[in-house]
Amino acid sequence: MIPRVLTVAGSDSGGGAGVQADLKTMLALGVHGASVITAVTAQNSLGVQGAWEMPVEAVRAQYRSVVDDIGVQAVKTGMLASAELVEVVAELISGTDAPAVVDPVGVSKHGDPLLAASALDSVRGSLLPVATVATPNLDEVTQLTGVRVESEDDLRRAAAAVLAYGPRWVLIKGGHLPGDAVDLLTDGSREHWLRAPRHDNRHTHGTGCTLASAVASGLAKGLTVPEAVIRAKEYVTGAIAAGFALGAGIGPVDHGWRFRSAE
Repeated sequence: MIPRVLTVAGSDSGGGAGVQADLKTMLALGVHGASVITAVTAQNSLGVQGAWEMPVEAVRAQYRSVVDDIGVQAVKTGMLASAELVEVVAELISGTDAPAVVDPVGVSKHGDPLLAASALDSVRGSLLPVATVATPNLDEVTQLTGVRVESEDDLRRAAAAVLAYGPRWVLIKGGHLPGDAVDLLTDGSREHWLRAPRHDNRHTHGTGCTLASAVASGLAKGLTVPEAVIRAKEYVTGAIAAGFALGAGIGPVDHGWRFRSAE
């Protein structure tokens, strides 16, 4: 049977990030994507114009609906908006026998807040401890731990600070640093440094969602965490290179770049 991945995240009406990016990534990587909508955003290439979180009972019902009937081989989380939603999703994941990739979404590509400040303690205390892999970017590392990353030398310190909250692995995304796009994957003892050339393309909306979904897709196929992350990095690097203009602002990465490159 085709591997199944469940994304628990917000909807992006512009189609570049959130659940829409997750499902496109899963399709591109050969797994079946199912979804739990945690919030609805009015969003386009210019930013987030509005956001409305779903009731906790609706999130719980969606999750149980999928897991109890269809089953999942991996879970990926994105925008969870509030402490209440973070807590219920952490509880649901802890009762699911599948690896979990936690993308601790704090702000959008345009700097719009997507997580209430009051929810940070819940992310630290409830969600990160149930994560197989946590995938924070540098702003999210600072938001969660207070550690500021200004160079590659700071990535180890950032990883240690996030690992202290309990995820089995952490992938610190160094995409905001100058030079090559370098990420650090570590479980506290083993280290994998992932490098890719930086593409001169501003159309990178959805990068974080896409990477986390690609990792979850690899885990659902039975790959180890390092294998899943290495393949996910390769996929996202291609998607960033092929990112395209959409609207008047920042366009999305191209989730279907492999299909087009094969034409």
